[in-house]
Amino acid sequence: MEITIFGKGNMGKAIGGNFEKAGQKVTYGGRDFKGALGDMVVLAVPYGAVDSILSAHKEELAGKVVVDITNPVNFDTFDGLVVPADSSAAAEIQKKVPEALVVKAFNTTFAGVLSAGKVGEKEPTVVLAASDSADAKKKLAQALEGSGLSVMDAGSLKRAREMEALGFLQISLAAGKKISWTGGFAVLH
Repeated sequence: MEITIFGKGNMGKAIGGNFEKAGQKVTYGGRDFKGALGDMVVLAVPYGAVDSILSAHKEELAGKVVVDITNPVNFDTFDGLVVPADSSAAAEIQKKVPEALVVKAFNTTFAGVLSAGKVGEKEPTVVLAASDSADAKKKLAQALEGSGLSVMDAGSLKRAREMEALGFLQISLAAGKKISWTGGFAVLH
């Protein structure tokens, strides 16, 4: 599978590394990326940068799996999210690109956990995935087969709201030095 990742930071590289480990072809791009988009597109950028990417590639995103990893944290106050309380970044993205298959994933895991393939000393990294498209979640799981990560279906796209709240809590704890940026929440199943 060909995967385009917008974002070349820690998260983009950690996610891309797992796709590459699973045998996928990964292309990295910035906000001004001009190449052809892959079958799957990962938005590994701050939430504030998403609109310009969606605007520039709206037609190309139709029919593609779009993976939103953002946590729409208010970085001015670090005390809330910048999306409506009854919505999520993923839901807002889905409204802007209605023909895309939006999946919320990777936002509840830190880059170190994705790179290591485990949370803490031994718990395997589980990627939660929420989407209204069962096929899109299945494609994400298939694209990661062989990476060492597992994907757990977290339900419909409306579950992204709770996932973003969990991501925000985890970021807040790490920023407050209560947990490590290489740790975080583990899903035991």
